[in-house]
Amino acid sequence: MKASAGLDLFKTPLVLKIAGFTLITLTFFYLGKHWSSNGDQQVLFFSSSPGTSVGVSPNYGKSFNVTALIAQNQTDTVSEPEPTQVPVPPASTSPSSDSAAVEQPPPPPAKELDRTFGIIDGDGKMSDDFEVGEVDPEVVENWGNETEIDSGAGEGSRAKIKRFELCPESMREYIPCLDNVEAIKKLKSTEKGERFERHCPEKEKELNCLVPPPKGYRQPLPWPRSRDEVWFSNVPHTRLVDDKGGQNWITKAKDKFRFPGGGTQFIHGADQYLDQISKMVPDIAFGNHTRVVLDVGCGVASFGAYLLSRDVVPLSIAPKDVHENQIQFALERGVPAMVAAFATHRLLYPSQAFEIIHCSRCRINWTRDDGILLLEVNRMMRAGGYFAWAAQPVYKHEQALEEQWEEMLNLTTRLCWELVKKEGYIAIWQKPKNNSCYLSRDEGVSPPLCDQDDDPDKVWYVDLKPCITRIPENGYGANVTAWPARLHTPPDRLQSIQMDAYISRKELFKAESKYWSEIISGYVRAWHWKQLKLRNVLDMKAGFGGFAAALIDHGFNSWVMNVVPVSGPNTLPVIYDRGLLGVMHDWCEPFDTYPRTYDLLHASGLFSVERKRCNMSTIMLEMDRILRPGGRAYIRDTLDVMEELQEIANAMGWHSALHDTSEGPHASYRILVCDKRLLRS
Repeated sequence: MKASAGLDLFKTPLVLKIAGFTLITLTFFYLGKHWSSNGDQQVLFFSSSPGTSVGVSPNYGKSFNVTALIAQNQTDTVSEPEPTQVPVPPASTSPSSDSAAVEQPPPPPAKELDRTFGIIDGDGKMSDDFEVGEVDPEVVENWGNETEIDSGAGEGSRAKIKRFELCPESMREYIPCLDNVEAIKKLKSTEKGERFERHCPEKEKELNCLVPPPKGYRQPLPWPRSRDEVWFSNVPHTRLVDDKGGQNWITKAKDKFRFPGGGTQFIHGADQYLDQISKMVPDIAFGNHTRVVLDVGCGVASFGAYLLSRDVVPLSIAPKDVHENQIQFALERGVPAMVAAFATHRLLYPSQAFEIIHCSRCRINWTRDDGILLLEVNRMMRAGGYFAWAAQPVYKHEQALEEQWEEMLNLTTRLCWELVKKEGYIAIWQKPKNNSCYLSRDEGVSPPLCDQDDDPDKVWYVDLKPCITRIPENGYGANVTAWPARLHTPPDRLQSIQMDAYISRKELFKAESKYWSEIISGYVRAWHWKQLKLRNVLDMKAGFGGFAAALIDHGFNSWVMNVVPVSGPNTLPVIYDRGLLGVMHDWCEPFDTYPRTYDLLHASGLFSVERKRCNMSTIMLEMDRILRPGGRAYIRDTLDVMEELQEIANAMGWHSALHDTSEGPHASYRILVCDKRLLRS
């Protein structure tokens, strides 16, 4: 009876189901164990390589960091598009992880493993043995023989586009907004320096060709050697040698220009001159209290070049005047520099940006128009900062010069500047740390204080104002941490930036720094950035300056010009409070620098924003103009702009490759890595 009951139990539907499920589970376990134990089995994809029918998955043996994507979403101001189905790229452009958070496993034992970056050689393989400034003879000889190129995206891609032609040789030093002869001729007046300001070409007259280098252009000499000598063929202009050779500025020796380190007011050398300033005002403390310095009318920038060795980041500026190649020499030397002029508009730097503003025989009449130009100096100078003036009125006892000195004393007194020291060729004033002196002046004293609603950080095409910029009552901008701690200390002015976030600003600031530090670590490992000869770097959409800070943290011997586009929040004050350099700019217009200025252009999230305002090819052509032959561009942006950007890059003769970010092939972002080769007309 009991045995019969037991048999009936095993015949019930529930027991039969359990037994069947167990059998199926054991079967799948056996099959899975069998396949996973076979080390030769890999996921296969069709490959276009000759002689093979299949290829290894481009993502074989890789790890991806999902947290980097979260950080990117938190810090990027551009909303990401809906996920897009992305086809698997061919093996010749296999993606590479840029994350520093996960160590990469060893590569698979394949004989023809494709590289993840570099230049395509004659066999269609990627090579990384390319040096900055290297000439590609085949590209040079064949450029212009083809009028069209394939977009390289396969079926269903955009139509073929024409190669961009080379510009005439007369445009080798062309700066579009400063060389607009037609616009300059139409100016009603030029007595205040209007001809040295921005006058950009109209839409139909924008740059639409590739600016060629001078004949014999060579790979720039690396820093720090470039501080003392550069190739003559790269800046073949002798005007400064003829005019300033006797003042220890610059000399020519065979195939090089040499820079003895002197200047008009410091013919015995910039180092001795800087020592004198330090002794005159010990509180200046180069490299500690003083981190960011503006050198006005810089010559060949020897003052700035020698400040760099004191852990100071200088910005050398000068107009494109009769000595028009001053800034070009500075940039070729590897010194931070930009073409700019004190004329009728505010300079493109924020208020309280510089700890010292220096003028050595800069040929500027500071007292004209009741001191409106010195008021601009006052706006940009940090509260408690210093103005150093080395000029003939300081030390020469001639009637006309003594009158100029008295005018300068009168003006600086009304600005509440204190004459701290006058010695030899130099006079040094200090700006007040608060508004108490301004408010205690007699009623009606000129110049007046600016209105309360005046924004001293609004600089894009803003006229100079004949008033004294107020110092924030809360001390913002004055209370800056000493270098190097200030690089990672969220500054007070972070709270004054007009952006959506308020409570989380410090967290966003720190997250951006951490994010870029991890990305740069990945670039160093995967793309051997430490082997690149990077000196002059441009970050085209800088945010809080996290990319530049990461380069410093990783020990790169480079400087970064952080560009804050007018289309986003004005973060320039934060960048300067961190001890970095930056400038306001609209990428729908050309940048104020010479051709062949930068070794690296970095653009993260730029094109997906600016394409709503201007043509992407206009920006790319400007990038080509300011990028040195042999230089690189890293464009990190959304999928929907990458195809067009790669087409434009190919049409400019750049070698480009599209890579995944650390988030993998299904992320909404990609990295376009471009190398510019040397083209000749």
